[in-house]
Amino acid sequence: MGLFFDVLSAINNPNQQGSVNQLETIVNSIQQVAASRGIQASQMQNVMSVLGNVLRPALKQQATPGGNQLQNLMGQASGIGVGTSGMQSLLSPQLQQQIVQTVSQRTGISANAIQAALPTLTSGVLSLLNMGSTKPGTLGGNSLLTNFLDSDRDGNTDLGDVFRFANRFLNPQAM
Repeated sequence: MGLFFDVLSAINNPNQQGSVNQLETIVNSIQQVAASRGIQASQMQNVMSVLGNVLRPALKQQATPGGNQLQNLMGQASGIGVGTSGMQSLLSPQLQQQIVQTVSQRTGISANAIQAALPTLTSGVLSLLNMGSTKPGTLGGNSLLTNFLDSDRDGNTDLGDVFRFANRFLNPQAM
């Protein structure tokens, strides 16, 4: 739940890019792609958990000490609807295939469904993490991305939990 609190902090911080509307767009797009691919909402939490665990090392590899390479790539690849071309700027086709196989094996969802959903799911994750970026003209880094990458594996950065809590936050009447 720690990473979800970081999302809320980004929404409440006027110097960061996060907003409730942005969170709602991300959650809705992930729910729509899941529904269109026959992935149940309950399965989606597991998909996002596995995807986050697989993306973390790939994103860490792109991060350079003191550099903005990862942040620049995230800015290019994030945004719902960016699709495959934006994702390929960050993840090689070979890595995408490994992600598809890993998520499919760990969730029991067909590789075809994961492959078709991966551009939207990845863009959603990157957009979520990008919510922690500072607004132009303000100093600071992306605290949300930093906390995601520097996870000490205590479960506080589980993207499945983040999306579950985000859905509850956005739709409290559905509880």
